Amino acid sequence: MSKPHSEAGTAFIQTQQLHAAMADTFLEHMCRLDIDSPPITARNTGIICTIGPASRSVETLKEMIKSGMNVARLNFSHGTHEYHAETIKNVRTATESFASDPILYRPVAVALDTKGPEIRTGLIKGSGTAEVELKKGATFKITLDNAYMEKCDENILWLDYKNICKVVEVGSKIYVDDGLISLQVKQKGADFLVTEVENGGSLGSKKGVNLPGAAVDLPAVSEKDIQDLKFGVEQDVDMVFASFIRKAADVHEVRKVLGEKGKNIKIISKIENHEGVRRFDEILEASFKCCSGAIIVLTKSGRSAHQVARYRPRAPIIAVTRNPQTARQAHLYRGIFLVLCKDPVQEAWAEFVDLRVNFAMNVGKARGFFKKGDVVIVLTGWHPGSGFTNTMHVVPVP
Repeated sequence: MSKPHSEAGTAFIQTQQLHAAMADTFLEHMCRLDIDSPPITARNTGIICTIGPASRSVETLKEMIKSGMNVARLNFSHGTHEYHAETIKNVRTATESFASDPILYRPVAVALDTKGPEIRTGLIKGSGTAEVELKKGATFKITLDNAYMEKCDENILWLDYKNICKVVEVGSKIYVDDGLISLQVKQKGADFLVTEVENGGSLGSKKGVNLPGAAVDLPAVSEKDIQDLKFGVEQDVDMVFASFIRKAADVHEVRKVLGEKGKNIKIISKIENHEGVRRFDEILEASFKCCSGAIIVLTKSGRSAHQVARYRPRAPIIAVTRNPQTARQAHLYRGIFLVLCKDPVQEAWAEFVDLRVNFAMNVGKARGFFKKGDVVIVLTGWHPGSGFTNTMHVVPVP
């Protein structure tokens, strides 16, 4: 016998950790989690898979999709456009092979990961697989002489960044291979640096190099990146993983290259160096397509505004009501700025909604919550009265 509807609903909700979900703080949420609760079948995070030579066949991609792949990442640091075009075709062929069964069908996104303005080392002893061991305290030379491009060893390392001697100082740090190896500059020359190994280890070929604190003057988008991004637009990729983003202007530069045809492509900024970390806030702001200046809630009883306040949004909540008592009682809740609208009720509901939203915007601009050109989120209902709030709009401030 099947469970009654109410009982089944309760059992389902219990598996969703509802008791913990209603906590007011993160610590309380963690304390309320039921460790004996069975896991839910729906996954909350997407799986991004890098597609390489071993995984680019249609059959392998089908198995990856069955196993849960949501995004196919293509690394444009390697491979030609012809190679990547074939991979994209294979991803879409594998995806559409499930189209006949709507239950199994899962749309898979294609992500283009740019090479970006990175600094890389040369080849170790002419081989892409060779490694050398760097000992702590050893003297290690960095050179720009192209004669060593494929002849790096445990004593000397070639880099592809020609201005390194201009942007680092004696005492500066140089991190190689994602920081696994750290060097300190002891001496500068016109085309070489003498360093001391602070943290040693195995060094392979073509490793990334970071210069913390240095004003690296590499272009935000290289000529290769421009060609790759244009190729991505032609191939209708869904997102771009923009490598080595250092400042907000870099994000805007990527968006500019994508142009009108690529306006719907999402940009994910990759913070991969010291400058990017220091400028994180401006990069974050530039990465958002919509940064809400405020949340405007049209409410009769105040309950909708109270529920929004529970989630502690960083944007102010402007609650518009015609009920004086609702306005006064809302002061008990965090982050709600009350606006009492005394204009008469309009016969047309849509016109009355617009009237109150415009009133809230005028108040918000006067109070400095936002300015012309910003965007606000408006929560309202489709019908007069309490309990009908079900609509959200993103509205530019006039």
